[in-house]
Amino acid sequence: MQAEAHAEPVIDAAIVAPGHDGQAVLVVRVRHANGACDTVTLDADQARKLLEDCAADSADALRGQPWRRLLGILER
Repeated sequence: MQAEAHAEPVIDAAIVAPGHDGQAVLVVRVRHANGACDTVTLDADQARKLLEDCAADSADALRGQPWRRLLGILER
């Protein structure tokens, strides 16, 4: 299956995972227009803010969101 090309990076996937301190974290995969992927790990507060900013009710609902929303959370 070929990945859909996007003009700008988008959130490709997000999963809830255990953090090193026992708290849940959100691991977000970003796909770039050239097909390359990066991952970013958000703590629980950052994850909650990202979900709110994207009007998403689950990690799966973040798929396809522009990476700028993720960047906004990281810059806070």
